[in-house]
Amino acid sequence: ALLAWLAPRIAHLDVSSGGEFARGVAAGWDPARASFTGPAKRADELEAAIAGGLGELVIESLREAELAAAIAARLGRVQDVLVRIAPDRVPKGFGDQMAGRPSPFGIDIEVAGDALAQIARLPGLRIRGLHIYSGTQCLKPEAIAENWRIFMSIFRDLCTARDLTPARLVFGSGLGIPYHPGDVALDTGEVAAGIAADLDAFKAEPRFRDTELVLELGRHLVGEAGYFLTRVVSVKESRGSRIAICDGGMNAHLAASGHFGMVLRRAYTMHRVGGGNTEPEKVDISGPLCTSIDKLGTGVMLPRLEEGDLIAIHASGAYGPSASPVRFISHPEPREVWVDGAGMRDVTA
Repeated sequence: ALLAWLAPRIAHLDVSSGGEFARGVAAGWDPARASFTGPAKRADELEAAIAGGLGELVIESLREAELAAAIAARLGRVQDVLVRIAPDRVPKGFGDQMAGRPSPFGIDIEVAGDALAQIARLPGLRIRGLHIYSGTQCLKPEAIAENWRIFMSIFRDLCTARDLTPARLVFGSGLGIPYHPGDVALDTGEVAAGIAADLDAFKAEPRFRDTELVLELGRHLVGEAGYFLTRVVSVKESRGSRIAICDGGMNAHLAASGHFGMVLRRAYTMHRVGGGNTEPEKVDISGPLCTSIDKLGTGVMLPRLEEGDLIAIHASGAYGPSASPVRFISHPEPREVWVDGAGMRDVTA
């Protein structure tokens, strides 16, 4: 449902597996509007995507380029590609920093020039541009602007060295969303003010005058639009702590349990649904699994919880059930409900 809703509203769809490519096409996306990232693309999914009219393949390694070139040549196709570059630096302030260390993603900047030359010689591939994604979940406008300046410098140097006039350059945005109490939402206007002059100057250069600059939005697009609802099935006191045990935990929402790349575990912002106003009190929120790591919060301040209460966990529109161990211990899998002006409907896949 979400993919179908987005199709007429945004320009491009980035997929990271053959399964996501198939889902996008089934939801009504023109495959020519899709790009395909990911460090472990199998031959069968590359063939399905190329044969299916994939717009752009994002090349993560020379080995992948050679495999894709052979497949495209066998199919009698010339596949457009973007070459992903792994930078050597990223500013402080990003939740997951992927630059300057060994990485499965992209081609190291130190060898990117030679790699581009080798890829350009492969029959069956056509280099359309470059792609960089070096950090995620940033709420600091100045860090995002600085990171994009790094991208532009890399794009400029590589395109000049290889005499490449790119049709498209993809900026992995790193735009974050507020997950935790006290987080301040990213001011995208401040980001724009900090980078506009640099982007204008970049686009004014003859090499980039006709280049499409694409912003890969990631979680920023839908993350804040979703809530995870979990129901309290039991409340107990244990060694001075009150514990609300819920029917859904990390099995339905791994990220909210702090086990999805979070360095320091912090509870997501959450609230009790209904029940009137009572004084907040400290409570631990646990899920149903037989493991001590199934926790959604420790010492969370909420109105008093009782059996049957619903808890709504905010910022759950991205990295929900599809990024969680939903089959672990065979609890019921979560339902996904679409809410709009027309009401609610179950859209569980």
